[in-house]
Amino acid sequence: MGKKLKGKEIGKGICQRKDGLYAARFVNRYGNRTTKYFSTIPEARNWLDEAKYTDNHEDIFVSSDMTVDEWFNFWIENIVCDLAPNTLRNYRERYTRNAKPILGRLKLCEVKPLHCKMVFNRMDKDYAGSTIRQTYITIGTMFKSALMNDLIAKHPMDGVRYTKPVRAVSDIRFLTVAEQEKFMAVAKRSHNYFQYALMLETGLRTGEMIGLTWDAIDWEKRTLTVNKTLEYRYKQKHWRAGPPKTLQSYRTIPLTQRAYSILEMIASRVGERKESELLSQTLEYMDRRTGQKSSLVMRDLVFINFRTGEPAKNSSYDTHLYKLCDEAEIKHFSMHVLRHTYATRAIERGVPPKALQKLLGHASIKTTMDRYVHVTDEALSEAIKRFESPKS
Repeated sequence: MGKKLKGKEIGKGICQRKDGLYAARFVNRYGNRTTKYFSTIPEARNWLDEAKYTDNHEDIFVSSDMTVDEWFNFWIENIVCDLAPNTLRNYRERYTRNAKPILGRLKLCEVKPLHCKMVFNRMDKDYAGSTIRQTYITIGTMFKSALMNDLIAKHPMDGVRYTKPVRAVSDIRFLTVAEQEKFMAVAKRSHNYFQYALMLETGLRTGEMIGLTWDAIDWEKRTLTVNKTLEYRYKQKHWRAGPPKTLQSYRTIPLTQRAYSILEMIASRVGERKESELLSQTLEYMDRRTGQKSSLVMRDLVFINFRTGEPAKNSSYDTHLYKLCDEAEIKHFSMHVLRHTYATRAIERGVPPKALQKLLGHASIKTTMDRYVHVTDEALSEAIKRFESPKS
């Protein structure tokens, strides 16, 4: 297992040199070793994964004369194919709608920064900043992979920026303390109460909550481990298990007393619940950390719809939330708002941002601070009260 200079394990085939660069080493099927050097660990891991894939699929020939269209199709089908379905869908949508009309017919080696900038200029009037950012990530990631595979000499996005601002922090929805109390009072009478309450105690993503199984709960240590997700694919009409969103999303969360009690109560009623034949399935998925297949046993799921005996579909939670919001007389919100709210309450109660980053499974502290941490009116009022109070 490779190690950083300080001794931290960073993955097989990768090690850190004294100059700070990360060396990624790969031995192909013929015993030949290739070594490349990178400034970051993710770059080294990406190159190593792609090198191994290419070695296992030697019959695939990739020409530097291919068009951007041809490269995108190869990239999406062969290199990033193990990413979350939602991520792949976003890549395809942003490329097809926004990048393809300008870049698609160009050869990879012909693409210049001015072509990339044209994509964002054309989007500026009709698209939100967040959508332009998604396009920026799609194009940038696609060309970065081409660069790492020596298909282009320079990244055509170097120096290219988009100017339209992404949604402001103040626009990101979260529940105030009063709204949360109103919502929970109404939700307590609903069949999804435990799901909503647990998300507000743990900050789980919806797919992580739906895919939670009993083997992820350590009753003695009072922890919950996030190591898989589950979502319903409407187009294919089947359930799909998968890994967490990123490597950093693998995490173990210490349970609050309330979260522990919720899980304890659900566990005590497992023998009484209705179970569909669907739960006899075992779904396989690829573990991002090991590259090996893992499995999700449907019958071991913590949350099952009381009426159907199946997991509740992703969108059905949002539909149910809207009804509860109407009853509580608060503005409609989606499931992800519960995660925003968890983070907001944590900061208000003094949880250090770095600790919150780990609890939420973010790779960057910037993501935690920019996207999930808000200062509410109640928190500002409390801060003024503390300022005014005399020193003891």
